[in-house]
Amino acid sequence: ILDNSIRLRLTRTEVGTANSEGLVRGRVHFAGANAFEYVFESSPATVAPEAHISNNVMTVRVPAVDVQEWAASEQVSISAEQLLDDGERLSILVEKDFACLAPRDGEDESDMYPHPNENESC
Repeated sequence: ILDNSIRLRLTRTEVGTANSEGLVRGRVHFAGANAFEYVFESSPATVAPEAHISNNVMTVRVPAVDVQEWAASEQVSISAEQLLDDGERLSILVEKDFACLAPRDGEDESDMYPHPNENESC
């Protein structure tokens, strides 16, 4: 999340689950028993990618046909701009999560996509 942009990175399992079951969700816990939930939804009723937030739940909804094509191909991302009620624009980017070029301590990359430039270094 940065200003008026949202970027989700999904692992191989999450992309497969979104394609087959239509929904992936996660939760970030904060102090004071607060939590922020995020949902990625593949929806046959949606005509363009969109995002909404309500009750500490952010939902990014993408047309099911787009998710099916994305999941079955080498396509890296789904992106769109959503026009907001106040005239602002929200940039939405959903990406396949690639393994890092340089391993990071404590990060399990076993379910990430192979980096397309894995023979290069940072």
